[in-house]
Amino acid sequence: MSAPVRGRLADRVAFITGAARGQGRSHAIRLAAEGADIIAADLCGPVPTVGYPLSTPADLAETVRQVEELDRRIVAHQADVRDLGSLEAAVTDGVATLGRLDIVVANAGILSSGSLADLSEQAWRQMIDINLNGVWRTCRAAVPELIAGGRGGSVILISSVAGLKSYPNIAHYVAAKHGVTGLARALATELASHRIRVNSIHPTQVDTDMIQNEVMYRLFVPDVEHASQAEFAAASRATGLLPVDWVEAADVSSVVAFLASDDARYMTGAAVPVDAGALIH
Repeated sequence: MSAPVRGRLADRVAFITGAARGQGRSHAIRLAAEGADIIAADLCGPVPTVGYPLSTPADLAETVRQVEELDRRIVAHQADVRDLGSLEAAVTDGVATLGRLDIVVANAGILSSGSLADLSEQAWRQMIDINLNGVWRTCRAAVPELIAGGRGGSVILISSVAGLKSYPNIAHYVAAKHGVTGLARALATELASHRIRVNSIHPTQVDTDMIQNEVMYRLFVPDVEHASQAEFAAASRATGLLPVDWVEAADVSSVVAFLASDDARYMTGAAVPVDAGALIH
């Protein structure tokens, strides 16, 4: 990673969940490149109903290494978004070390699939508890620090195209992501008097471990028992207007950095797509 692009976030501190790899790491590195210090949180462990490997402590350590390589400070915690106390501890320690909090990026999430007839109650509960309740817990743990700081702030909730339209065989994911969209709008209304902006981002498929696995391949190519990445890429490309197989994590991180900065100082309650045209396809 090169030196800071413009330093739009110099001297600010960002709390990011799901920061060990994928989008979360990308967001941490981009915000650090813009001058921010980082409080990073990630479960770094498995979730029983998720059919692909999740992050590890080594992944979180690599995020730390890459942020520090940019000459920014970072405080990292293994914290579970299903546990409010662990998130509060991460925020408290991060603020004590770094001195303030300005930006919250609720990014942690999982993917699983199943039709109504096949989806287990456990899979439903874990999806809602991580992808929706976990976003609420992230805000509950961090927003009081933004209010106490008295400087305003930016809260960015990572939703999905599935937070604005429906897809089959992931009803629990669609429900959770629609909930995130509504939460962003409600909190934008609630927190405006504190000059805290709240927006949601809605990516299409992002080239991370969450999509590059058998679960997603089966979802997009259901008629092929063991679909290849090329077959998945073709099916993924067909969901949008622009001729791309998927977007990169850096594409989402660019929007995160914009919404975190003063360039977006009058944007709140917005649902921002990064979707290659999937919403209007």
